Amino acid sequence: MAKKEFDKEYFKEKLEASGEFPQLYMFKFIVPNGKENEVAALFPKHEITTKESSGGKYVSTTAQAMMQNADEIIKIYEQAAEIEGLISL
Repeated sequence: MAKKEFDKEYFKEKLEASGEFPQLYMFKFIVPNGKENEVAALFPKHEITTKESSGGKYVSTTAQAMMQNADEIIKIYEQAAEIEGLISL
């Protein structure tokens, strides 16, 4: 299955319009159970909160990180997209 591409320029414009940088940005992902460590590896210096789904198949992950600019946020999303089964919220 091909990965869904996103419009980086549109996303960057939205991020830059959302406020001043640096800013605290919240990342939320859903991953298959067992993949949460791959998400945590994207945020080595930040606390990650996780919550398992009621059926136990998925784990929601949330991380807050201070981002210096929109490009840093986009880079995290691009790295996250490499995790099999990941859904970005």
